[in-house]
Amino acid sequence: MDAQSYTAALAELRTVRDDIKKAKAALARLEAQRDQQIALLATYGKAKAERIAPAAGLSVADVVALAPTLAPDSLTGNGNTPAQTPAPEATEPPHTPEPVPAPQPGAVAPTMNTALTQPAPQAAAPATPAASDAPPTLPSILEGHTGDAWFAHTTGLASTRPNFTQQARSTVFLDTGTGVLVHRQQTHRLDLGSRSAADILTAVFHTVPEGVERIYITAGDPWHRDADRHPYLRDAVAAWLNAPTPGWRTDTGRGRDRMAGHFVHARNPVGRYQRENADQHVEIRSVGEWFDLDGDDPHTVRDAFVLLWQALRRHWNDAVLMGSPSQTGRDLWTRTIPTRGQYAEGFPVLSEELRGLLHATAGQGRNELLTPPRVPDQLPQLVEYDRTFAYAKHTWKSPVGTPRRITAQTFASWTDKEQMRALYGCGHWQVRVTVPDTWSHVGILPAPAPGDRAWHYPAAPGDTFITWAGGPEIHTALANPIQSWKIEILDGILWDDGKPLDDWAKKLKETWSNLTAQAHFQGDPQQARAAHLASRAVRSILLYGIGSFAQRPRMVTGTTPRTMERDVPPDAEIIGFDNELITWQKPTGFSRDPNAHPEWAAAIWSGARAALLTQRHRDDDTYAGALHTPSGTVVAFRTDALYLTAPQHWPHHHQPGDYLLKGHLTHPVTAPTTEEELLALRNAGRTALTQNKGQA
Repeated sequence: MDAQSYTAALAELRTVRDDIKKAKAALARLEAQRDQQIALLATYGKAKAERIAPAAGLSVADVVALAPTLAPDSLTGNGNTPAQTPAPEATEPPHTPEPVPAPQPGAVAPTMNTALTQPAPQAAAPATPAASDAPPTLPSILEGHTGDAWFAHTTGLASTRPNFTQQARSTVFLDTGTGVLVHRQQTHRLDLGSRSAADILTAVFHTVPEGVERIYITAGDPWHRDADRHPYLRDAVAAWLNAPTPGWRTDTGRGRDRMAGHFVHARNPVGRYQRENADQHVEIRSVGEWFDLDGDDPHTVRDAFVLLWQALRRHWNDAVLMGSPSQTGRDLWTRTIPTRGQYAEGFPVLSEELRGLLHATAGQGRNELLTPPRVPDQLPQLVEYDRTFAYAKHTWKSPVGTPRRITAQTFASWTDKEQMRALYGCGHWQVRVTVPDTWSHVGILPAPAPGDRAWHYPAAPGDTFITWAGGPEIHTALANPIQSWKIEILDGILWDDGKPLDDWAKKLKETWSNLTAQAHFQGDPQQARAAHLASRAVRSILLYGIGSFAQRPRMVTGTTPRTMERDVPPDAEIIGFDNELITWQKPTGFSRDPNAHPEWAAAIWSGARAALLTQRHRDDDTYAGALHTPSGTVVAFRTDALYLTAPQHWPHHHQPGDYLLKGHLTHPVTAPTTEEELLALRNAGRTALTQNKGQA
């Protein structure tokens, strides 16, 4: 092959690559359509997995995984097996399989005796899942000295109080749909051309001083302008960010600001640019990172940021609004690190091994849709409750100090009182869980899910599974208002109880309360709306600030000219391309981030998931949550929200964690079977509730 043939073959290969990407997108749509059709067929009373499987081109096990109601009486029977003597379902010799990855027998956690708790049933033998439906296995702590060595801090890495003040950045607010730009008290109307990044930069800096460093997009989503030309929204965003910007190049960072390169996100991307041969830097960001807008103009959005900054300054005299709520949240937290006492030198960062384990085993909010037959085909009503400022309820206690490993043998050697103290404390536990034989409500503990989902919540009577969970969820499984589950401790991580986030969260809660009150009592509708948006921004600061402590493995995004394709890193994933550039991303593992504390995020997430199930209201001497509703009435969980088939009389005093009635459809509706259907009903319910309040 000569050079000319080689170049021609490369061009042909790129065409094949483009076709493959389009074909994969089409295949994904067809597979989703197939799965929906299977779910529809499963609603027929006489549907059989054996008939549906060949029609779908799947195995019987695959069909049953998509529609559990189609599970045959016997997976190995031939149809002639008498009903009273079903054939065994296991395909291996009849023995109790050794659960993986349990390194040793578990220590049974004590049952908590409460007024409504029933004795835990005997453990059922763990079932061997079908190979095609086997969930992934979560990692374990390594045996012996190797695993014990994880229980340390990273040398020379700790969160410390900063000795500098962040520099405020001059900001403008731009509606790319109308071209309205607000800079300080002035309003301009721009011609944005094609709404490319290049046209926006040109128009903005033709109008305002070059000192502007941040452009917030309030409406118009210019990065979606060519969405119909790309199979995925993310591809359209990447193409927009990496399109040529004459006179500008991708920013490479400066000074203390380590943020460099574009951030590709389907909804809220960040474009970072630096003027060629000059020290001028600018970001183009979405205001959607801070709050959701409903037709608000750039003036109202700017007023919201001003009110937010003023409210934060009452608690932090050096408060500065950074580009995102997560950056702002972490910066404000570092300014609450004590200057005296045990942690005056800072909060040390866990070993990379423990951070990796927490990343893999500690999920975030619960997102689960319960479909027929777990709920009726026709729901009598649909009611949405949302926990107000939920995460702020769970910041009063967090893990601190050097973690200790608690093996099954160590846990078993403790008294019941010592065991309960540990489970009430700040811990992360590997457990073997058995659902009671008579259980008929929603699941309690997360487990690794088969397929594309990260987590599910097993609830079938007798189910046994191995997972990791935090103390609040373990406590809920042992002491819930229905029936105690059997929990066996296999391994665990235990910290001292501390309050590293308490001061930070209290200040944010006070800021949120003040802005919420201002929104309620403000007579000027625009200022009231601005105060409401500012209160939502405070929620984002806390919510995303907590998420930033989790420190996921970093992804680096870069571009390479198509003429230099061989320079794309060998371990990179190509996420976009055009005639000029190839856009790629690659993982870089965990950085040496002094503010990485996934143990704090994990503890808060666990507490929030548990509170969706049961939460005590001391002042009202009552409880709220999914487990305090009749079986079959829970339709869905969505992070802080709970969807039910009937309204509840739960107290709401405008305090963090209270259940707020957010939406209500008072008429029968078809049970949603997809997230899109649920969101459509959610939006309709919110609209209906608002209209009913207006009429009242």
